[in-house]
Amino acid sequence: MKKQWWHDKVAYQIYPKSFYDTNEDGIGDLNGIISKLDYLKELGIDIIWISPIYQSPFVDQGYDISDYYKIDERFGTMEEFDTLLAEAKKRNMYIVMDLVINHCSDKHEWFQKALKDPEGEYGDYFYFRKGKNGNPPSNYRSYFGGSAWEKVEGTDYYYLHMFAKEQPDLNWNNPKMLNELYTMINWWLEKGVAGFRIDAIINIKKDLEFKSLKPDGPDGLVSAWRVVESVNGVGELLEDLKKHTFEKYQAFTVAEVFNMKRDELVEFVGENGHFSTMFDFSAHTLSLGEHGWYDSHPIRFEDFRRVIFDSQAECRDVGFLANIIENHDEPRGANRYLPLYAQNDDGIKMLGTISVLLRGLPFLYQGQEIGMRNCRMESIEEYDDINTQGEYEMAMEAGLSKEEALEVCYENSRDNARTPMQWDNSPNAGFTTGTPWLKVNPNYKTINVKNQQEDKDSVLNYYKKLLALRKSEEYKDVLTYGDCVPMFTQEPDIFAYAREKDGQTVYVLANFGTEKKTLTGCFKNRKVLLNNKTEAIFDDASVTLEPAQVLVL
Repeated sequence: MKKQWWHDKVAYQIYPKSFYDTNEDGIGDLNGIISKLDYLKELGIDIIWISPIYQSPFVDQGYDISDYYKIDERFGTMEEFDTLLAEAKKRNMYIVMDLVINHCSDKHEWFQKALKDPEGEYGDYFYFRKGKNGNPPSNYRSYFGGSAWEKVEGTDYYYLHMFAKEQPDLNWNNPKMLNELYTMINWWLEKGVAGFRIDAIINIKKDLEFKSLKPDGPDGLVSAWRVVESVNGVGELLEDLKKHTFEKYQAFTVAEVFNMKRDELVEFVGENGHFSTMFDFSAHTLSLGEHGWYDSHPIRFEDFRRVIFDSQAECRDVGFLANIIENHDEPRGANRYLPLYAQNDDGIKMLGTISVLLRGLPFLYQGQEIGMRNCRMESIEEYDDINTQGEYEMAMEAGLSKEEALEVCYENSRDNARTPMQWDNSPNAGFTTGTPWLKVNPNYKTINVKNQQEDKDSVLNYYKKLLALRKSEEYKDVLTYGDCVPMFTQEPDIFAYAREKDGQTVYVLANFGTEKKTLTGCFKNRKVLLNNKTEAIFDDASVTLEPAQVLVL
């Protein structure tokens, strides 16, 4: 494999609205990020991905962009962004922006012009189609529920939106629109961003006939993801995008890709792939219900282990995946992937270890390094997320009680990851001296950065050791490029693998079960590199793991 500058790095996602507020308006800002760069550097972070900070009405938390060239005033100014770039560079850190180009906001100048003349120049920047017999052009269901077609008042036209109605899809078949996007992307790269996390990019390819498909729900509609799976040829669009933008700057790109076809991995993240890497969502997809959150189910350990090892095997001779436990669109990993008994500091350290030491690029999400958890809301009104509100309604329509529907949201809501970062035990977790835009998790008094900085055995200090190990001179090569070899896959509750390269081997051994487990094998002359508990019991022929213990040998 051709070595790239980002291969041995560690990335961290910031959700700026919830990270750190410096102007007392209850919303995190760019100056807040700048003030915490030293904290991130000390943690061991190299690449910082910032969720959208562009001008936006915030219907979908900034993923509805009304001006790609402006910083939203809630976050600060372009001058402050330039300061962030400069301060990151001083610390040998890289800033990665969120790139949202499947759709824009209905408040974007292009769409406002398109509404006035759906058949005109700007109308062709989007997908306007006439309805059929008083109904939408086809039976597509948006990701957020309801028809993916919105009627333009006073006309026969509808426009397509795979997400919220305020997020009209952009027409990637229009060369003029594409040139506008490419010019914008290059403008940011010229400014000095290292690259992009690319949002919902698989959705850009459309069947222009917009044929109705077989319904998959009682509403007579078909899910957007089934529509995506029904078309071919997205690769041509992605190669064109790469050639006109990323390739010219050696930009780092990490794609959000669902519903990729099985044989497309090389095209996406191979040596000459469309992107540098893409997120491994294999574990996340285990939680998906057939119709929504209300019929999702807890993730079984055996499935969790299987899909991760399958992903590791699939990308072994192809490229790197980006490994995550959580992000802004998912609940907290501690709640989702750990058995109830292990949802504590030991379990969180164990989960972090098996993820960070896999082959691929580790992505941490803000608060993961202190073990932040899901936040229980008292009513649906306390949730801000448009997706959560839609899923709550779907759960109620499916016959769940209010209490049951709220429990479904507690387990699955995106707002679990969006509650303010917990810096200390002062009011509002030290996030703001104003009124926070979203409820602060009440557990901040015990789970916060300040407490953990002062406790040598904390989750935060463990993460520092974990990242330092991955980047250490002695083990960096094997932990970056070494094969990932699954071990003890027939053992219930054991997640174990070896990283092997050029005769060097590092073992990662974790016990997700409630009973002590002894694993037999040749562990001769091994030394303990990391241990989330005080004792390590092993000899030449065996290792004994306590429940929720992870050992790196």
